[in-house]
Amino acid sequence: MNAAKTSEKPDRDLMNDPQAKREVDRAQANRDELKERIAHAIPHDGAIEPLKGLHFNRSSSPSECVHSVSIPAFCAIAQGSKEVLLGSDRYLYDPMHYLLATVELPIISQILEASKAQPYLSLRLDLDPTLVGSVMVEAGYPSRSRADVKAIDVSPLNANLLDAVVRLVRLLDSPAEAHVLAPLIKREIIYRLLMGEQGNRLRHIAVLGGYTYHIARAVERLRKDFNEPIEIESMARELGMSVSGFHHHFKSVTAMSPLQYQKQLRLQEARRLMLGEKLDATSAAYRVGYDDASHFNREYKRLFGAPPMRDVERLRETARETASSI
Repeated sequence: MNAAKTSEKPDRDLMNDPQAKREVDRAQANRDELKERIAHAIPHDGAIEPLKGLHFNRSSSPSECVHSVSIPAFCAIAQGSKEVLLGSDRYLYDPMHYLLATVELPIISQILEASKAQPYLSLRLDLDPTLVGSVMVEAGYPSRSRADVKAIDVSPLNANLLDAVVRLVRLLDSPAEAHVLAPLIKREIIYRLLMGEQGNRLRHIAVLGGYTYHIARAVERLRKDFNEPIEIESMARELGMSVSGFHHHFKSVTAMSPLQYQKQLRLQEARRLMLGEKLDATSAAYRVGYDDASHFNREYKRLFGAPPMRDVERLRETARETASSI
């Protein structure tokens, strides 16, 4: 009963507030336009980059879990829905929400809603730290915080932010204008993100205040030397942190331990080597830092759901089926 009353109140508020109703109508019109423009720009399943740093994706069916490494980016969906897993945390978003990622992390993502009649349509805007920092300075946004900030989160996509996104996508029809206006609209999008509820998270792309800065350095080192043995004590000492403090803050930001982070990087790289460079499982295991092939096989199966070569053959078969259907 309480839920029903709660859902009726916004409808009454809209009837009594013409301005609010206009805002709701404007947001819906923008969502419809965004969907139409992305569908027009990418008529077949796949991904494109129509403007530098702006990526579109289309899928006519739900996907299996995809393992990848996130990058600092603003992500929005025009149609369908998607789930992102970071460690044990799950993030679900749809046309009413956006996802913001601020640190390179191993993630698992899955398209949940998609069909040929209503394909999944999304965009990703890569976020350059220098540009974020420039907008912060111009906006007078505070630059320091001692709090840890989780590297990924989802928030409601408000009307003003959505409007800026649609205006950026419209520039695909006007390449000459895009050269001048795209950088300005990107700055506006960053500004609106800074002013929104994820402003504190976005700030860490540019300045990484508090302990998040140290964790970003650790992440960078682990990504660079993922095939080397990890020395937690040495890394914590170099960052001026205790071992327990390092573990605590690393997990606060990345939702996983340093060892879990390294393991996922190793296994993803091994998968790439077997798929792209046609290495056998044992060679790929040694290349990414495993000394024991059987240990590698067990961890690979635990993460990807199948032994290495069976998993790779399944991926190749899926790719062949996708190619033949186009």
